[in-house]
Amino acid sequence: MYQFKVPDKIYMGDNIVATVENVFNLYGKHALIVTGPNIARSTMIASLERTLDNDRVKYNVITNIEGEPTTKMIEAGVEAYKEHGCDFIIGLGGGSPLDSAKAIAAMTVLEGSIAEYKGVRIDDVELPPLICIPTTAGSGSEVTKYTIITDEKTGAKMLLTGDSMLPKVAMLDYTFSNGCPKTVTVSAGLDALTHAIEAFISVNAQPLSDALALSAIKRIMRYLPQVYRDGSNFNARREMSIAALQAGICINNSSVTLIHGMSRPIGARFDVPHGMANAMLLNVCLSDMEMAARHNLARIATYLRIQAVDEIDASEKFVEEVEKLVERLDVPSMSQFGIDRDAYMAAVDDMSFEAIMSGSPSHAPREYTADVIRDIYIRAYK
Repeated sequence: MYQFKVPDKIYMGDNIVATVENVFNLYGKHALIVTGPNIARSTMIASLERTLDNDRVKYNVITNIEGEPTTKMIEAGVEAYKEHGCDFIIGLGGGSPLDSAKAIAAMTVLEGSIAEYKGVRIDDVELPPLICIPTTAGSGSEVTKYTIITDEKTGAKMLLTGDSMLPKVAMLDYTFSNGCPKTVTVSAGLDALTHAIEAFISVNAQPLSDALALSAIKRIMRYLPQVYRDGSNFNARREMSIAALQAGICINNSSVTLIHGMSRPIGARFDVPHGMANAMLLNVCLSDMEMAARHNLARIATYLRIQAVDEIDASEKFVEEVEKLVERLDVPSMSQFGIDRDAYMAAVDDMSFEAIMSGSPSHAPREYTADVIRDIYIRAYK
């Protein structure tokens, strides 16, 4: 039996944040807007604030979400929510503000420290209504039940999940990713591609997510190089925004696999943005899973109209196309990014254990042990 879950409502279009009427006031009278300092200085938040004013919704803004979200950021957000008497939350930004908004919503109701909920599903808990508005085309956090928060005491990245964490509303304004820096565009775009591929080859794959995954992969393979070459290409920006949302729905229902399991420890230890860590691992992990995922990878190749003589050829050619894409987008190697080789090798054993403990590799099309993952980490650095 399959279950397919999405937010209660998804709004998509050009300039919808500025033009939508009587939506925000359906969810409360006083919003806490969770965002970062750059977005706080942008026309995007000004547009949101005008709409809230028109809807006669009060709001307070916190702008402390910089980089990967941490437990301290979440604690500050919960304090602001309670201090100002808010009754719903709006996340505005990339994956970090949206993840933070989910965690803040959860901790306004749950007792104790957020660290206590690592590995604990948050289901059947009534949280404040949450509206998520992405400004990058990548994380898909606006349509998922997942949030990743860094525990500052341990340095570990904690994955929190549960049906209660799924936003009530996702609002996809195609114009909001305009002006996104090139490095963020690449990192976010390859994160979305990883979501779509992993969901499609996951042991939890299902028909509805498969259809969205194929559509997302096709869009990303076509439009990410375009927007990389020309950041002002609005049509490519629009298509990437749609693809990221599609891929987010995919992982919400079919989950991620090996790549995400291995990327989180790298991000936590070496301060690598999540999407970039995925991009650095994409080729080596996909190659390692190719034989076990061959049938599904060949299905992707067929959908993309890649010419091949048989299933083996089709699968291998799709992997090659992904490798070419990563190369065209100038994704740095780990050494080029600045990850010290000795420090990385010293951490490999611990990272392998953490990857297994995340649970994500268990959804891969083949079995992975910590020893096998250790070997992949070593190959990935080389």
